[in-house]
Parts: sequence; C-alpha cells; structure tokens
Amino acid sequence: MDAEELARRLEAIPRVPLVNEPTPLEFLPRLSAAIGRPIYLKRDDGIGPAMGGNKARKLEYLLADALRRGHHRVVTYGGLQSNHARITAAAARRLGLEPHLFYFAPRPSRLTGNLLLNDLLGAHMHFLPFGGSARPRSLAWTDFLVHLLAWVRVGRHYFIPVGGRSVLGGLGYVRAALELHRQAQAEGLENAWVVMAVGTGGTLAGLWAGFTLLRSPFRLLGMDIGALWKNFPATIARLAEQICARLGEPHRFSASEVPLIERTYVGSGYGVPSHHGNEALRRLARTEGILLDPIYTAKAFAGMLELSEKGQLGKEEPVIFLHTGGLPALFAFEE
Repeated sequence: MDAEELARRLEAIPRVPLVNEPTPLEFLPRLSAAIGRPIYLKRDDGIGPAMGGNKARKLEYLLADALRRGHHRVVTYGGLQSNHARITAAAARRLGLEPHLFYFAPRPSRLTGNLLLNDLLGAHMHFLPFGGSARPRSLAWTDFLVHLLAWVRVGRHYFIPVGGRSVLGGLGYVRAALELHRQAQAEGLENAWVVMAVGTGGTLAGLWAGFTLLRSPFRLLGMDIGALWKNFPATIARLAEQICARLGEPHRFSASEVPLIERTYVGSGYGVPSHHGNEALRRLARTEGILLDPIYTAKAFAGMLELSEKGQLGKEEPVIFLHTGGLPALFAFEE
C-alpha cells in the first residue's frame, strides 16, 4: 500500500484532534559523535494535553468513538505512575467528559508525579488494593475485571483498555508510522532502526502494522520495560493483524516475528526505575539536555545504547528512538 492510500484510509475513520503533527525528528549531534553513528529522537514526548506523551495519538481515535456513542464518562486503568491515565484524564476534560481512573494499589499518602496531575485535573481516582505480583494470564481478563468494577462504581461509561491498547488506539500509531516514513524519506534515513519502549504493546503493534502496510525498510525493535503479561508476543501479533484488517488490508503476523526483546531491560519490575535506565537518563540529559522518564523510556534507551555498543544494531545505520514521554514520573522518584 502506498502512503497516499494509507493516509486516505486513516482519514476515513473519525478522530478528535489532540496532536500537533508531525512531531519533530531531532538529530542528536553530541550523542551521535560519542557513539559513532547517527542517533535521532522522534519527539512524541510533548504531544497532547497535560504534559503530553504518545497516548494522545491513540486517544484521538478512542475518544472520538466515545463521543460518537454518546458517552459522558470514560474509564481506564494503569500503574500508579501511568502516563496513559493522566493523558486520558486531561483529554477527557478537554472534551467535556468525566474521567475515572482505576489502580490496583492502595492510595498513596502523598500524590506525586502523574497522580498529582490527575488530582489537579479533577479525575476520579479509584484505588483497589488487591493487586497481586504475578503476571496475569491475559490482558483481556484484567480489562474485563476493571470494566465490571467500573459498572458497579461508575455506571454507564466508555471503557478504554490499559495503555489505549486496542484496534482503534493502534490506528494512532499506524498514523505515526506514516508520518515517520515520510520524514525519514525526506532525511534519507530509509535504512534506519526504530527503537522504542514497550509497556502494553499497543504502540509497537500499531507501528509494526503501519510499517508492514507501507513495506517500509525500517527495522523495528521494541524493548519490554514491564514484563506485564504472559504470552506477550502472541498478543502483539494478534493486535497487529486486527489493525491491518480494520484498514482493509489483512496480513498475517506470528508471535515468533514480533520485534521485541522481553524482560532483559525490565530491571526489578514494571513501574520501578532501574540502575541502567537511570544511567541512560543522565547520559542523555548531560549530552543533549533532553529528559527521559525513569520507568519507561530510560530503560529502553539503556537497551538501545547497550545493543548499539555491542554491534547488535548493525554498525553505521541511523537509529531513531521513539520518545514516548512520561516526564511527570521524574517527580515521583526523587531518589
């Protein structure tokens, strides 16, 4: 499928404008010189309301669907420092919707980072302190549980899966794939690696579907930063298939083909900073004056640096790191 046809199919699906696009593709001269290859950032960290982040691309389609269906309340869930929950709250307020956010943890004694912003936005935060430490068997089961609890506590609502991970949400990153495809062509970066943090897998599935539909020469690689669910690659492959089908271009993806490194860069767990991530955060801040967040992008950036230094991302090819945002979390981990 060519770029014009993909753009036409995306424009046929309703969305609400939350993103100033295209987001910059920014060259990092000092870091590139230190590493010995061109490094770029795709700056999705500043898009959308309330300090922004990549989830705004997904919410353009999801909240358009909520409005079309006549809903007045939206429900989602995540970890205590969920960027998705914060952006959902802000975007909902912008559109006159009432946000409800669910957390499987006790209410902290002090609200910091994203939780503080949620409170300022007037989001209804529901803390349910019975989460376990084991990985759930499936996303579908956790979604069903929150959806059911929300019916009891909130009543009629529009449910948004964790991270905006859905077919509609994935369209936001098909749109981003098209955007990056055009930018890279203009810069002559067609042989680049595209590296990103992976939490729930929705952004990776959308980009993978988009690059596949475009027959892009990009080599995509996701860094798992959470080890959140069992059978993770299979769920990403299935979502990528569903996204392609929604755009009228069926395609088969297998779990063995998912461009994902699992568990290696997770550290001690989801939502917890890692030593290597913190070192990568400081390195980018002190070479380029750009901040990552300690629980998502910093872990993935550390993985990108390590793989590059080991020669596992080729040798001279450009690397584009997708900066998905999350900066409010910096203020929740002062240590």
